[in-house]
This record gives sequence, C-alpha cells and structure tokens, in this order.
Amino acid sequence: MHRALFALYGGPDQIMGVGSAVASFFGLLLLFWNKVVALFFKVVRSMRGESATPLAPKNNSPDHTV
Repeated sequence: MHRALFALYGGPDQIMGVGSAVASFFGLLLLFWNKVVALFFKVVRSMRGESATPLAPKNNSPDHTV
C-alpha cells in the first residue's frame, strides 16, 4: 500500500467533527429558509431591474352600481 494513501484517511474522530459542522450549517439554513429565499429573490429582482413590491392588478371593469 502506498504511504500517500494514509494522508487521505479520515478516521471517525475527524469525520464526526466535519459532519457536525455541516449539519449545523444546514440546520441554520433551514431555520431561516424563508429569509434566505426572500433575500435571493430580492437580489434577483434588483439585478433584473424590477420593482421590489409587486403591483396590484388594475380593475378596468366599469362600476355597475344601482
């Protein structure tokens, strides 16, 4: 066996620490998911030049009051 392969070995003590950090990151991401998505769409809208608030649809129907 090549000695260089021993450098790639990750024992349980290394893997558990990395796995815990990754799980914490994804947990925080899911905790604030709606804020992350809102920020993403805000950035996309600003890059496309659209307004941040959607416009209300215009009601062009005549008012039929008696």
